[in-house]
Amino acid sequence: MHEHLITLSRVAQDGTRVRASAGAASFRRKARLKACARAAREHLKRLNAEAEQDPAQCSARQRAAELRAAREYEQRCQRALEQAAKLGAHQAEAKNHPQRKTETRISTTDPEARVMKMADGGFRPAYNLQFATDTQSRMIVGVGACNAGTDSQQLAPMLDQIERRTGSVPGQHLVDGGYMNFAAVEQAAARGVEVFVPPRENRTYHIDPLSPQPRDSAAIAGYRQRMGSTEGKRIYLERAATAETVNADLKTWRGLDRLLVRGTGKVLIVATWSALAYNLLRAIKMDWL
Repeated sequence: MHEHLITLSRVAQDGTRVRASAGAASFRRKARLKACARAAREHLKRLNAEAEQDPAQCSARQRAAELRAAREYEQRCQRALEQAAKLGAHQAEAKNHPQRKTETRISTTDPEARVMKMADGGFRPAYNLQFATDTQSRMIVGVGACNAGTDSQQLAPMLDQIERRTGSVPGQHLVDGGYMNFAAVEQAAARGVEVFVPPRENRTYHIDPLSPQPRDSAAIAGYRQRMGSTEGKRIYLERAATAETVNADLKTWRGLDRLLVRGTGKVLIVATWSALAYNLLRAIKMDWL
């Protein structure tokens, strides 16, 4: 940024679902999670009792490994129960109903992983990784990791992160239709960011999504005009040519096709290291080093 090698005049963001380190069979309902937690506590208690009664039964290293594995499983079961309670409360509030017809399932292997729709149309445990790339230099300027199955709330957090990292926000932000959110477009406009995102069609009233509406704010009216213009359509073509190729590179050459760690924090670390490796090789190619 100091050498003006990255201008942030235009940034493309895209999310990619990456397979989590958890099996589909590890997802259980609340009642089953409680049973697993009880069994884990009893198993840990039994191992401690055996260690006290017959310390010489096995080596100290083997005993320590067994106790560590038992403690970690018990902790995962407790976190799974916490996640189930939190997610259940959130969904009940969103549906405006105290109890849902289908109970939430949480993994005892990775409580923070969620079952998501993947690129091939199947549903598997995964994390949603977000990458923002400067379209001019093709350097990754933002990395995110979450367990949300959709991208509709991921635009604002990425802008916050880019501003924290670089000290400024991009002039134009290109995203796909999954990010379409009028509130996010207005918030971005208030920060001086022009959002380029395909509009959603109104299937009820069959309104042209690119035509100004009487109740549109200035930001939304500007967005509709921008996306309907020839220049806006030309600019938007850079999104797929930048963001999707970066995601493909990370999955094909940086080993980001499957996660071997568990938890959002560790997943974010892996995604960040992948982005750093990509940026380093990109800088070498650009002869910046």
